[in-house]
Parts: sequence; structure tokens; C-alpha cells
Amino acid sequence: MTPKRPYIIRAMHEWMEDNDYTAYLLVDASHAELVAPLEYAIDERLVLAISYAATQNLHIDNDAISFEARFGGVSHKLWIPMQAVMAIYPKENSEQITLFDPSEYDGYQPTPKDNDKPTDNKPTLRILD
Repeated sequence: MTPKRPYIIRAMHEWMEDNDYTAYLLVDASHAELVAPLEYAIDERLVLAISYAATQNLHIDNDAISFEARFGGVSHKLWIPMQAVMAIYPKENSEQITLFDPSEYDGYQPTPKDNDKPTDNKPTLRILD
């Protein structure tokens, strides 16, 4: 079975947007595949605003959350693997936090495919079948 985390994140994000809340993610900053400005992490945790107002090109799929955002005035491309997402909650009401089971991805093997993980700012060419 596929993990339910991405489905819950998409649903909670939509609910927060519909209710004028600011969606925040709590992310494990020690995750090896995370692409984010780690200088903003505290105790290996990173809090990220993922509202449409705070991001550009937000994309939440089953494997990761990707978007562009500004930190200290500098634009960054972020790629957050679903396994690194610890919680989602509205900034305005942290009692509405949705925590995720850290063992949910234990033993899960996603199907191999190309992903949109940014590695640098260089243009890339991808051959489509």
C-alpha cells in the first residue's frame, strides 16, 4: 500500500487555504534528500510556510513537496521528500496540528521514476519516451 501522508497533506493544505490559514510544515532537516536552506533549521527541524502566498510553483505529489520561496531575500528551490515531513498545521491555530507516524515509510519502496528534485540552478534536458 502507498503511504497516506501525501493525501493528508494535500487535503489539509486545501482546507487551510479555504479557511484563510497559513499552512506550515514541520520538516526533519536531517533527511539526506532534503533540499532546503538548512541554515534556518533549529535542532534539526525546519518550519516552512507552504501557503500559496508564501510560495511559487507549489507542487505536492506522492513523493515530495517542491516549491520556490524567499529566505532572507534570496530565492531558493525546495524539495521536501514526504518521508521528511513530520507535521502540517495552520500557523494561526497550532492545536489543529496533524502529526505523522515516523515509521509510515519503513520498508516502503516507491516505483522508480524521474523526479523534480533540484540539484542546482543549471538547466537540464530530460528525454521523454
